[in-house]
Amino acid sequence: MTTPPKTVKLTTAQAIIRWLSNQFIEVDGEELRLCGGGFGIFGHGNVTCLGEALYEARDALPLYRGQNEQSMGFAAAGYAKQWLRQRFMFCTASAGPGTSNLLTSAALAHANRLPMLMLCGDTFLTRLPDPVLQQMENFNDPTFGVNDAFKPVSRYWDRITHPAQIIQSLPAAIATMLDPGDCGPAFLGLPQDVQGWTYDYPEVFFEKKIHRIRRVTPDASEIAEAAAALRCAKRPMVIAGGGVQYSRAVAELTAFAETHQIPVVETIAGRANLRDTHPLNIGPIGVTGSDSANAIAAEADVILAVGTRLQDFTTGSWTAFAQDAQFISVNAARHDAGKHRSLPVVGDAQRALRDLGAACEGYSTPQDWVARAQEERHSWVAYVADNVCYGDNRPNSYAQAIGVVNALCNPKDRVVAAAGGLPAEVTANWRTLEPGTVDVEFGFSCMGYEIAGAWGARIAQAEREPDRDTIVFVGDGSYMMLNSDIYSSVLSQKKLIILVLDNGGFAVINKLQNNTGNASFNNLLEDCPTIPEAFGVDFASHAASMGALTETVANPAELGEAFKRAQASDRTTVIVMKVDAYEGWTTEGHAWWEVGTPHTTNDPKVQEAHVDWESSRSKQRRGV
Repeated sequence: MTTPPKTVKLTTAQAIIRWLSNQFIEVDGEELRLCGGGFGIFGHGNVTCLGEALYEARDALPLYRGQNEQSMGFAAAGYAKQWLRQRFMFCTASAGPGTSNLLTSAALAHANRLPMLMLCGDTFLTRLPDPVLQQMENFNDPTFGVNDAFKPVSRYWDRITHPAQIIQSLPAAIATMLDPGDCGPAFLGLPQDVQGWTYDYPEVFFEKKIHRIRRVTPDASEIAEAAAALRCAKRPMVIAGGGVQYSRAVAELTAFAETHQIPVVETIAGRANLRDTHPLNIGPIGVTGSDSANAIAAEADVILAVGTRLQDFTTGSWTAFAQDAQFISVNAARHDAGKHRSLPVVGDAQRALRDLGAACEGYSTPQDWVARAQEERHSWVAYVADNVCYGDNRPNSYAQAIGVVNALCNPKDRVVAAAGGLPAEVTANWRTLEPGTVDVEFGFSCMGYEIAGAWGARIAQAEREPDRDTIVFVGDGSYMMLNSDIYSSVLSQKKLIILVLDNGGFAVINKLQNNTGNASFNNLLEDCPTIPEAFGVDFASHAASMGALTETVANPAELGEAFKRAQASDRTTVIVMKVDAYEGWTTEGHAWWEVGTPHTTNDPKVQEAHVDWESSRSKQRRGV
């Protein structure tokens, strides 16, 4: 006669948190909790039941108090990036607007393939009190609510309608977040009544589990086909994406490139795969890239793309490459491996590079091609060196600020940037000092990520490298969109160094507006007809009111001295410098980018710009 399994009576919320606290992962020989904790803002939809459960687990799963739900999601994304997707944070928000505020950050995590668990309040399953506070009613389908909006931006989505359901749903959510091909955010809608309902859960469900991230071995025939193409290449190149780092394959990438003498270029997400000084590092590629990388891309006959989804900025909207170039795409995700008639190699980047290297034994790139790539790189290095210089009455620029920090920071400090003009400027001008130290969020190009994402990154960084700094480059436009995690960083004693570079509005979009023949309108403060008298924000005073140390500097030389003081401090420091909205942009290195321009207009400048813009479309690869 079999003995019935032992059970424990718990609420749904208690069971979720107990299960999460018993999930572990081994990282570099150290056993760590898979979930590093969470970010939360309580409301009626999550405080009474989930809040009660989280209080009991506050030591195992520390809960950071958020200021804004969207920024909580950004912080969770920054944390996951810092841990190379090996660990994640959860976000909990109340029903209604609290949860819907997470939509943008869920989309960011989805676009960037980052794990994030959302535990969000939902309306009552019984519907007895309907319509409840903050409920969005659907007249034709009462099961359809605000939380359903997360389906397109989640890799796993579920609404918990019975306590027993989590026995299936939680492992499925974690499996999705840890899968290299399916990785992304998981959403669990938690109806307010179901959170408090009880169930007799099997005790074995809460036993400690150690997870491991799967490494998929590539198919031998795909390796053989890719190797055959590569061995015939006269002008090969490697595009190294963010997936190289997530696979922990930087050493394998470096060894592969060195063994076969293949030039390497990097995507935005792949910045910091190779050190700046590596002789085969030819620079960043694409719209925000370098002349050196784009020059060899235009001539390459075989392109090995590793761990990249080949976004338009990294491919120059597909005009950066020769029409007859052959792509080989190594990717854990089948969806990404087959783009543009690539020879797909579906599997783990670390294993694929080893297998491909063995299959290409004896092959070495013609030295004249390597020399050509290195010559282009030397020219680009000289351009960047001049670009970041200050003095000679040059106006203050993003590039100068980047150069100052680059020269003073520790090689292992982490640099964070996101939307606006700074991603392009950091990608082009930053000299990588150590692998894995740059986070330029351009998967979703999300304004507001900078400070919030850096706070999450700093939480993760402090767990392993407490003596290093997290450095933020943010424009005034992004600062105004989301800055409250300056306060979060001070409250939690997670120091950031934040450089606010003020160019008087949305200057990079003003630049695009002007480059397409349009007049400056509604981007720079001074060009807004609805602003009778434009004035700037006192960013230093604003940041100081949130507890940060602050300085306002007049030029890059003063910025350098202020940065040294920030390094010596143990508190979040905000340094503000004005930069020119029109002069000082990095003008070299750009590839063509597809932008919708008016096909008819009354403005001759706009018409002329449209014709000029469209003149490069003939170079665009069309998926064949």
